[in-house]
Amino acid sequence: MKRKLISAIIIIAALVCVSNASAQFRYGPMVGVDVTNLNFKQDLMTVDKSVGYSAGVVAEMMFPGIGFGIDLGLYYEQRGATLHLGEKAMWADQGYGVDRSYLHYAVIPVHLRFKYTRLNGFEDKLAPIVFAGPSFGFLVGHSDIDCMKYAAGELGVDFGLGVEIMRNWQVTASYNHGFTYALKDKTLTNFSARNTTWSVRVAYLF
Repeated sequence: MKRKLISAIIIIAALVCVSNASAQFRYGPMVGVDVTNLNFKQDLMTVDKSVGYSAGVVAEMMFPGIGFGIDLGLYYEQRGATLHLGEKAMWADQGYGVDRSYLHYAVIPVHLRFKYTRLNGFEDKLAPIVFAGPSFGFLVGHSDIDCMKYAAGELGVDFGLGVEIMRNWQVTASYNHGFTYALKDKTLTNFSARNTTWSVRVAYLF
């Protein structure tokens, strides 16, 4: 994951350099709320979706005249789910019951986006946005559930849409599908879970 972090930082730095020459670059703060589920490979217990939140900085680079651009960011996001470990004797005997699995990530998304701006001036008030691309999540903390082993990070892909309001405000909704495992049981074979997350975020770009 260290190599992935270094690669992501290099990509962001390169894109910022390009933006100075040929694209409109904007950035600003972002806050959001998300609903996450942990999808295990085997159905051994009940897993409930949980609500989390995110906050950080996002940026946008739009290339003039074509409507396409890139968005990226660096933000904190709380993910995870509620695990009913007490439903199985192997976990109940260890004192587990209903446990909230908090997963805290530093997230770096890199998306291709399209903003439709040919609306005869109406785009100054409202402009639709669609975007997709990978996100790199680096685990910075988690709940103390000792029977689980946690991955140092995860790779996912985002799909989303939104709207830009009055040129500065952006409201987006997205779905993130994790491709790598987030946690797994220390003793069971092939019992791991991936994050799937629905998010709504609000950003103000300067």
